[in-house]
Amino acid sequence: MQLPLLNNLPLLLTKWKSILDPVLANPQTNMSILKNVALATGNNQIPHLLGQVQQGWIITDIQGAATIYRNKDFSGTYLYLHSSAAVTVNIGVF
Repeated sequence: MQLPLLNNLPLLLTKWKSILDPVLANPQTNMSILKNVALATGNNQIPHLLGQVQQGWIITDIQGAATIYRNKDFSGTYLYLHSSAAVTVNIGVF
């Protein structure tokens, strides 16, 4: 007696693919975390190590009070951030 799952395996694989492809295509699922990045007051240049032009970034942890924003366009090598105070952060880059 055959298992019913084997008869429907191609359909099941197609369904899984349609569910997983959008998740895997989201750049945030391939995020790299830059830990303990010391930001000085003013403009900062941080190597993001992605090997491609990045698509975004988020602060995942901050050790202090500061306003942080990107002050230059994305590049294939660096993330350019401006900080209102000297702080240490973890940054998710993707």
